[in-house]
Amino acid sequence: MKKIITIAFAIFFSFSNFANAEMKYGISGALTMIDASGSETEGGEKNSGSAENITVIPSVFFEYGSGNLSVGLDYIPLDADVSSKTKTRTDTETSVTGTATETTTSRSQKAQAELTDHITLYANYNLGSYFVKGGIAQVTLNTTESLATGSTYGNVDINGYLIGIGTESGNSRFELVYTDYEDISITSGVARTDVSTNNKIEADLDTLALKYSYVF
Repeated sequence: MKKIITIAFAIFFSFSNFANAEMKYGISGALTMIDASGSETEGGEKNSGSAENITVIPSVFFEYGSGNLSVGLDYIPLDADVSSKTKTRTDTETSVTGTATETTTSRSQKAQAELTDHITLYANYNLGSYFVKGGIAQVTLNTTESLATGSTYGNVDINGYLIGIGTESGNSRFELVYTDYEDISITSGVARTDVSTNNKIEADLDTLALKYSYVF
């Protein structure tokens, strides 16, 4: 995030030196579809799944513009769940003890993740009645799992790129924005008993947002 902010301030400083540069700022609300797919590898076993969520996400932004080009920084102050509900799975293991007695063990696995501290550096290019958008984004993925296997996963910063199209009239701006994030790979901090290799999660995440902004 610090890198994106540093780049943004360097760009804004350059724009502010133009005599006709215009500064805008505003607030936004985006109806966002979050789509994620991935897998967890545990020893030699691999389980795959997907999750999605549709939610309204607010943000604040400010930007500098000169001519047909403007650059801006957008920040989302709230968290958003990747899935609309916590994913739950019950695993049952059957084993034989030293006395040949069969035992059964059930383990409840609960998994969820949330996105936090989302920041976007973007550029809009005006083509008359509409504009096109491109940019880069960074967000922190927090894993909030409760796994009976004892596995724990840390949080990770992920980068992405975005493209979009929009229109602006007066104080109102409407946009359709697609963001594709880099592939995610997280290794658990604890391996399951009798499994030498730590569990590994691999996932892909993207979002599609219909966004309204009030521009000051």
